[in-house]
Amino acid sequence: MPSDLIDFTSNDYLGLARSEELHKLIALQKITDVRRVNGSTGSRLLSGNSTEAEALETFIAEYHQADCGLLFNSGYDANLGLFSCIAGRGDTILYDEMIHASVIDGLRLSHAHTYKFRHNDLKHLEQLLTKAVGQLYVAVESLYSMDGDFSPLSELTELCRVYKAGLIVDEAHATGLYGNSNRGEGRVSELGLQKSVFARLHTFGKALGCHGAIVLGSSSLRDHLVNFSRPFIFSTALPLYSLQAIRCAYEMLERHPLAKSELHSRIQYFNQKVTQAITISKNPGPIQHLLVSGNKRVKALALGLQASGYDARPITSPTVPQGKERIRICIHSFNTSEQIDGLMKAIDNVLDAPDK
Repeated sequence: MPSDLIDFTSNDYLGLARSEELHKLIALQKITDVRRVNGSTGSRLLSGNSTEAEALETFIAEYHQADCGLLFNSGYDANLGLFSCIAGRGDTILYDEMIHASVIDGLRLSHAHTYKFRHNDLKHLEQLLTKAVGQLYVAVESLYSMDGDFSPLSELTELCRVYKAGLIVDEAHATGLYGNSNRGEGRVSELGLQKSVFARLHTFGKALGCHGAIVLGSSSLRDHLVNFSRPFIFSTALPLYSLQAIRCAYEMLERHPLAKSELHSRIQYFNQKVTQAITISKNPGPIQHLLVSGNKRVKALALGLQASGYDARPITSPTVPQGKERIRICIHSFNTSEQIDGLMKAIDNVLDAPDK
């Protein structure tokens, strides 16, 4: 894909992955342990642990108002590691049908009973909760990666309280963008629900522009993951320069609250430009989608947008349900109003073009 296309596809919502300031900030960090210049040398349980990793976990947990945290090498690893070991035989995990594939894969490795509920459908979830057995867990995303809508977290926490279920919230796409003090702590913190959520997942590869993830929760949850989460136990730990990059990215979140304001301003502008003639989602968050039924057609329309200079990618079935194929559009703080105008014009043009 040509690199000169205007980015409406990446998860680099705040532009930190391309930030020269962040790059320089990371470059200024020093690695004092010369034995670990290039790699961590092993898993955290063998030779790969470090005071830097433990200090970063403490820092991030405090940043998000959580008791403890455990680092993973990616969001996929974190969800795989959490959901494969958190519930035992006879327990039940209920999950939103639009949950990320990494959660689904973790559930496939679990010994628990697993059932999906209709997207954001609290009544359907409660019907399943009344029939569920064992220790109960409910898994959702705070901001969904494909539909781009919010989960009703306040209502979910109350439902989980009534049925004594542990709520697990994947904050991957909300990290850095939402919070109660403009620091990007996530939707859980923004809504003041930190004490009502069993576990949270925050990733660093989206708005923070780095790599890796952390699971936040109680000290007993952390201990359980250290002892039973196979992706954590059997993976070489993140190297020191990755840990330093994550710390620097968090510092950037605090230094530049304007980037978040710019992003939300761009989202508002985008939604104002959407006309009734175009089936674009008009979500409150950065993830939008243009529904285009059929894999062949959605691919053709995406190619048309790319030919016009706009990088927006097709999402085909079975990644999304058949008939709900879409062009996924991501808004960024660095997208200009002129670029958004151009994208909307290009969408009009490709939709009006005759099918070949």
